[in-house]
Amino acid sequence: MSDAWQPDQYARFRTEREQPFHDLLALVEPVPGGRVVDLGCGTGVLTRVLHERTGAAETVGVDRSEAMLAQSAEHAGGGVHFEQGDIATFDAGGFDVVFSNAALQWVDDHEALFPRLAATLGEGGQLAAQMPMNHDHVSHTVAHDVAREARHAEALDEYVRGYPLREAEWYAEMLARSGFEEQHVRLQVYLHRLAGPEEVVEWMKGSLLTDYRRRLSPEAYEVYLADYRERLLEVLADERPFLLPFKRILLWGRMGARGGGSA
Repeated sequence: MSDAWQPDQYARFRTEREQPFHDLLALVEPVPGGRVVDLGCGTGVLTRVLHERTGAAETVGVDRSEAMLAQSAEHAGGGVHFEQGDIATFDAGGFDVVFSNAALQWVDDHEALFPRLAATLGEGGQLAAQMPMNHDHVSHTVAHDVAREARHAEALDEYVRGYPLREAEWYAEMLARSGFEEQHVRLQVYLHRLAGPEEVVEWMKGSLLTDYRRRLSPEAYEVYLADYRERLLEVLADERPFLLPFKRILLWGRMGARGGGSA
């Protein structure tokens, strides 16, 4: 499957997408001289901000997308570097902060993922993650309904995007069981004011729809996209500005002494 991420498309709503990053970063305490990893770093523009705010000596940005990482070179240097890698198999240790903004929702099996990330941290290490929780919004459900339609289902080999995310309460319990003695978990609704409902399509083209784009030929994806646009605009109110509520979960934890957790 091809790399379907398009940095310019993703950046069309840069201000709206970056606010949760800053809210998550506000939960992280500085680690002067420490080591930080940014899982799902994208183009790296926010990895640089993360590095400077934490005071780390080294910050590693990790992303699977070559297209995104192609723009990271301008943000490298001064203790920041980037590498291609898959969060699903990431197991490097020795970090003081494991940070991930809008990336862990792409990884299955959170029951195994979060304890594995916790294991990369030493005593006092911090885990901070932000994940979209808008999978029940029509912008998402319509995408999956269209994928199930016969002509798309065949091209997709019956694939429909699933979501591994759990309830906020589950993450609070998971952090405690993984050895995090301090934690902060919250569900936050961001209300975005878009020019019109058609911009919801443009938003999703930069994120959710990439999962279908990478599984389809360019021609088949354009047919899928046209059907998605038609179905979605049928159910969205034709209001200008258009209000798009977007739920996200933000979580932070600080690791206690090893052996102090119950997991």
